[in-house]
Amino acid sequence: MRASSFTLSVALPVLLATSFARSSETTEKELVWHEVNALGIEGQGWPASDLAAPFDRLPAKAEGIVPPPVWRLSRHSAGLLFRFNTDATTIEFKYEVLDKELGMTNQPATGKSGIDIYAFDDGVWKWVDVSRPATTQITHTLKGLDPGLRSYLVYLPLYNTTFSAEIGVPAEATIEPVAPREDAPIVFYGTSITHGASASRPGMTHAAILGRRLNMPVINLGFSGNGRMEPEMGALIAEIDASVYVIDCLPNMNGKMVIERAEPLVRRIREIRPDTPIILVEDRTYANAWIFKSRREKHRENRASLIRAFDNLVSDGVKHLYYLEGEALLGDDTEATTDGSHPSDLGFVRQADAFEPILNKALGR
Repeated sequence: MRASSFTLSVALPVLLATSFARSSETTEKELVWHEVNALGIEGQGWPASDLAAPFDRLPAKAEGIVPPPVWRLSRHSAGLLFRFNTDATTIEFKYEVLDKELGMTNQPATGKSGIDIYAFDDGVWKWVDVSRPATTQITHTLKGLDPGLRSYLVYLPLYNTTFSAEIGVPAEATIEPVAPREDAPIVFYGTSITHGASASRPGMTHAAILGRRLNMPVINLGFSGNGRMEPEMGALIAEIDASVYVIDCLPNMNGKMVIERAEPLVRRIREIRPDTPIILVEDRTYANAWIFKSRREKHRENRASLIRAFDNLVSDGVKHLYYLEGEALLGDDTEATTDGSHPSDLGFVRQADAFEPILNKALGR
């Protein structure tokens, strides 16, 4: 059998032109294995040399600078993806995650710890399959794929730390690495909702949906229970040469925190990125806020504080600043969450629908 072929349309490190030299037997035929991080990971704001581990979302220097929970959560592979072209009719994925709790009370294992696979067809990305983790060492096989060379996109787990990942194809198949796009990304900074709770699979977060719709790279800096506009995060975010920054932190804040932190966060980013659009997003409306006064009051205080910050910034001459209201982010029928707070897949589609027009406006489309 001939060695697997790598036909590159863009210049990649020499490593990608070499065989990854590890193969194993399956019940059908020999597979040749390739390390995913060597194929190229998209969705990271810093080069691999700045990271403590291949699938991290913040640079190694962030440890000890950002709050400890943020650092811990930054080891989750939310929003990270890789792409490749192959004509293989069998594709096998092997990957290992570190957290033994594969699912959560409000999110299945397919979303927390699964990989989500798409293929490009008729000009759009179409869903193919998702892994169903039952252990921290997962093998997922696609068999009987229609013949023909096509492009694949694979999202890594949302709420787990990916330790290692490989892809195997038959030795006679062609496989072509697709390098991460170099376009300036959309950077989403926020809470557990941005992080991906409670999507049923990694491709169903609003950030991932928008990345496919807009055909743009996306960086997911969502941190469950956090994302509180910390000044340290503002400085890190500004290091990323983004096309637009989306600041969606209000679900984990209160009115006082918003008053104290929103303006400084925007001004910190503006010091380094004077012209990059910034979108300030209100908190989504709790699905049961209609019957809980305390939740309505929280929304009222948060939103009044963010509007005040936005008005102050605009009055001070801050340009390219946009504002997205939260009332309609999840619709008005109370049916778009898993637990009143975190979107279901329906909620994430609705959020993507709400974000798309303002993103297009900020991007000048």
